[in-house]
Parts: sequence; structure tokens; C-alpha cells
Amino acid sequence: MKSVISIGNQDFVSIRKNNCFYIDKTDFIREWWENQDSVTLITRPRRFGKTLNMSMTEYFFSVNHVDSRKYFEELNIWSYEKFRELQGSYPVISLSFADIKATTYESARRAIIRKLVRMYSQFEFLRNSEQLNEKDRAYFDSVEETMSDDAAAIAINYMSDYLERYYGKKVIILLDEYDTPLQEAYVHGYWKELTAFVRSLFNSTFKTNPYMERGLLTGITRVSKESIFSDLNNLEVVTTTSEKYSGFFGFTEKEVFNALEYNGLSREEENVRYWYDGFSFGKRKDIYNPWSITKYLDTGEYGTYWADTSGNVLVSNLIRRSPAKIKSKMEDLLQGRTISTDLDEQVIFEQLGRKRGAIWSLLLASGYLKVDRYEMDNRTGKRQYYLKITNHETMLMFEKMIEDWFSEEDSAYGNFKDALIAGNLDYMNQFMNQVALQTFSSFDTGNKPSEEQKPERFYHGFVLGLIVDLADKYRITSNRESGFGRYDVVMEPLKADLDAIVMEFKVQNITKEKSLEQTVENALRQIEEKEYDTELLARGIKKERIRHYGFAFRGKKVLIGTEE
Repeated sequence: MKSVISIGNQDFVSIRKNNCFYIDKTDFIREWWENQDSVTLITRPRRFGKTLNMSMTEYFFSVNHVDSRKYFEELNIWSYEKFRELQGSYPVISLSFADIKATTYESARRAIIRKLVRMYSQFEFLRNSEQLNEKDRAYFDSVEETMSDDAAAIAINYMSDYLERYYGKKVIILLDEYDTPLQEAYVHGYWKELTAFVRSLFNSTFKTNPYMERGLLTGITRVSKESIFSDLNNLEVVTTTSEKYSGFFGFTEKEVFNALEYNGLSREEENVRYWYDGFSFGKRKDIYNPWSITKYLDTGEYGTYWADTSGNVLVSNLIRRSPAKIKSKMEDLLQGRTISTDLDEQVIFEQLGRKRGAIWSLLLASGYLKVDRYEMDNRTGKRQYYLKITNHETMLMFEKMIEDWFSEEDSAYGNFKDALIAGNLDYMNQFMNQVALQTFSSFDTGNKPSEEQKPERFYHGFVLGLIVDLADKYRITSNRESGFGRYDVVMEPLKADLDAIVMEFKVQNITKEKSLEQTVENALRQIEEKEYDTELLARGIKKERIRHYGFAFRGKKVLIGTEE
């Protein structure tokens, strides 16, 4: 019998009460509690069950949900007597920042304060309890949308105090998707203001809070300690490369295949693996994203379900405006190869565009890349990671992202590709200049634009577009041996009726080349002198079926030439 799939339902009791599809992750409660870490931050990609696990944890511990014990009775956690006694025994403060996606600092601040105001309204019964005195009630009444930053910073700390006095037990604090407003702050340019506000709130909540029993936070990224967790020395950080809790977020392959069998879909195991497998947490290499699996079980059709749940604006902007070396590595990834890099899983948003390896750390944390393997330097203890695109679904996401770079120039870019395949040099020049004029600025950093750097950034992005758009017609390879301002592309046809194409890109050297025509001539000469046809000839492609093109750049002006 096919499972009832409750799409988008992240409430533990709702799922259990209505007998919806659920994979038992309650052992997470046991492991987390037995580890006895004071404050735990767990980072996982979006749609990996973080919110559902937080809901599960709240229903298990909260004194307000003693009657939820029946929903745990058939699950793993209930086999432990110690934990049966813990159910429903603690006051719990549960917050989520998942929906705080503001475009300005003021709107983000207001959204966080509204969360605090709502929290106080949920515990309104405390105000008139005998455990609170008049000063406590005065502060209780001051928690409103017009409250000051200082008053907001201590709101959770004070509520923890009130709850401990009322129940006689310290408080468990749950904060889901803590970094959502921080990512939005980086994208929209109010990072410094928000981090100052959040730092005060988090320090009061998790560092100087004697009324807290345990704290648990989830998010996508590990934001730098200096940004918001300053001096929080009781924080245990669990990232995607950590061993802790590696099987509790996302589905393991065994869990997925059991679900396929239950739904009569065992014959689809290999296809499901190809589309959705590949996430790795710690040493586990068999993790699937729950969103795509549940959508597939519900529809019986393959699709980019997980990749389509986010706009990926931050990732797209970072890659599009990145230096040539980053785009070159993206070419390797799109060809199914691995890239090597060091990683710093502590994301410093201010350094994303500058710090070596920062963008790859973000892509790994977001789930778009996976660790294929790593090598340890025995002398320094540092790891060199080898990364690749996670699976077919994420490969399609990257391809769509790159296609969107040229979406505003669909006509010019599409016409250029048609002219290139047809060998129409006049139209190639016409359309390439249109594309370059319209897109150069979007490939620059936006800080200190350089007329010399723009072509390099642009044509690396341009080649990524070719790799994505012509993958069904050509095997596209590149040569990056030379230095600044030079780039080679070899397009080997996959169909017998197409010519092979060799391209050489050059920025005009105005001290040596008087015109773009001369730069084109030098580019074509280099193709011959470096014998770039060698591999194509070795593959049986005849010399007369190989076309050479030299691309010369000067600022936003492009000239393409070929042999007479």
C-alpha cells in the first residue's frame, strides 16, 4: 500500500497523528541528550529535516506536550526507560528564524522582535504567577515591538529565568534556521547592523544564561564565531564533515530503499540513486535529501524538487562575479570532475568574495557539492578536500543557474551559438559584441571594475555557458596553461555532421598590438604553433573539419577572426 505523503508538513505530531510517511529519527534525541553538550549548533542543507527534528525534540521534552507521548511509543526512543521518564518534563522555548527574509535591517530587526513578543504572549500565564515580582511584571509588559535593542537582547534570558522559577527546572532552548536572516543581511547589504543586534541576543541567550539546561540551534551555515558567537566557549558545532548525528538529518540509502519497496518502487533504486544520492555527512556517503525523495514517492516522477526550492541568488552572484580561477574550477565540476581545495567551514560572509576556498565551503554547506575524498598533511594536520557536484539533480541546478546568466540576452546569445555552429563569422561578431556589451558588468565584482579584468571574467563565464548549452552536441575542453588574458577552448563534435572548433581568447596588449586585428592574428598563430589540433586529429577528425577562431578583447569590444 502506498504511503500517505504529507508534502511540506514539518510538525512531528501532525505527521504521526495522521499516519503519514515518516522515517524514525528519534535516536537523535537520545544521542543529543547523552552527549551532554551545553549548546549545539547543527548545520545541514535546506530541506534536510532540521525543522521536523526540532519539532520532534520540542514535543518530546516540553511540559506542554505531555499528552504527545503516544506518538513516540512505537518509535526507537521509547525502548529506553530513562527517556520514557524524560518525555514532557522540561520547559522549552522554541523559536524559528526560517521566515525572516527581509531586505532591510529595520524590517529584519522588527521581525526578530515580533518573534520575542509572540514568545511572551505564549507564556502570558507566567505574568501573574506568584513566582514573578513587580519588577519582573514591568519587564514582561515592556516586551513589545517598540522595545529597545538592549531590552530585546535579554528577552530570552529573562524568560528562561521566569520558566525555571515556575517549573523548578532549567529550560531547553531550540532555535531553528538561526542563519536565515544573516544570509539575507549579506545579500541585501546590512550585515554589520544585523550581526551587532544578533550577537547581543545570542550571547545573552546562550552564553550568560544560568537558567538554560541545553541549547540546540540549526542552520545551513556555520557563521563565524567572531560575527555572532563571540566568546561562546560552550558551543559544540556539528558541520557536514562532522561524525556526530551523521545519520539523523536526511535519509540513508537503506531508509530510501525500504520506502521504495514499501511503495512498490524497488525497480527504481538505481534511477533514484542517480538523481538524488550523493550527500555526505561525516564518513557517511549514502545520504539522500528528504524533500526530493518524498516528492518522488508522492508523484512517481523525477524532477529537480530540492534544487527548485531556493532561488540560489547568493550562490549565483558569487560564482558569476568570481575570479577566473573559480570559473575554471566550475568548468571541471560541470564536466563531472573533482576539484581540490582547503576548506574553512566557519563562513565569514564578508570574505566570501575574497577568501580562498570560501565559496567552496559555502557550496559544500549548502549541499551543492560533496566531499569525494580528502588527504591529510601529516606535518600540518590540514586536510585537502576533493569536491564534486552532489548528484544529477544538483548538476541540473547548476546548469539552469548558468543559463539564467544569459537569460536577458537569450536572442543574442542563442543567435551567437547558431552562428558559431554554422560558421557564419559576420553574425558571430555581431551577436558576440551584443552579448559582451550587455553582460560584462554582471560578471565583474562591482567594487573596482577593471577594463582588463572584465574580459577574463566574462569569457570564463561565456565558456561555462557553452559547456551547459552545447553539451548534447560537443565535448568541450579547455586549456589553462598560459597566464593572464588567454584562454583556449576545444569543441569536439559528438555528431558526424558537425565541425570541430578550436578557440583562442586574447586581451589586446596595447604596447605590442596596434589593433584588435593584430591580436586576432596572434591568437590564430598560437593555435597553429601550439598544435591545438593534435588531440582532435588523434581522435580521427580530419584537418579540413577543424575550424580555428581567434577572439580579441579590448574593454567591451570583441573581434573574432579565422584563417583566410
